[in-house]
Amino acid sequence: MTFVLYSGTRNASSWAMRAWLALREQRIDFDERIVDLRRPQRFEQLAAVGKFSPPAAVPVLVTDTTTIFDSSAIMEFASEFGEEPLLPADMQLRARARSFAAWQHSGLSGICPRLSFESSFYPDKRMMTADEIGDCNRLFAATENELATHKGPYLFGRLSLADLALAPTVIRLGAHKPDFRNWPLTCEWFEAVLSRESVREWLADARTLQHIWFDDYWPEPGSPG
Repeated sequence: MTFVLYSGTRNASSWAMRAWLALREQRIDFDERIVDLRRPQRFEQLAAVGKFSPPAAVPVLVTDTTTIFDSSAIMEFASEFGEEPLLPADMQLRARARSFAAWQHSGLSGICPRLSFESSFYPDKRMMTADEIGDCNRLFAATENELATHKGPYLFGRLSLADLALAPTVIRLGAHKPDFRNWPLTCEWFEAVLSRESVREWLADARTLQHIWFDDYWPEPGSPG
């Protein structure tokens, strides 16, 4: 079976990264087509993707017989296609791991919205605001509890889709030096995720690209941070 992954610009496409990581971790061979998500070329290139994928977005995985769109569906496919699933064997733990992945998919991507994935690669980074620190602490309380329960190094002991779904969030929050003093297990988990060969490969490519700047990254005059 052959696979073609339509991915995105390395320093902009966190959703494509999630699908790419799952395929890489499962040692699934695939060809990759990079869709340039910078403006204005993104519009023409995504319109071309829309000719075979209803959302006209990346990632998309094209197989011999079907087209799989949306990062979560591609990750689940990779988990099932590989030799060893990227989910716990226990039914309840499997559902719990899916809960974390779904949290990322349904709302956690909005955590610290001004700390975009693109900002992870900026040469100069600002301090987090008080609100951003509070958002981090809410996430860290959840991950710390999971890591304490399952004894790490990953959220459910061994690497799972939950860790891979959260990897881009780890990258963008970790790049802004959060305070881990109350979250030592989460700090170790960040390090474990960032040390994965697949993650390091993606980041090495992303760091070679021209920065994609967002004006709202910097706080308004007079605001904290």
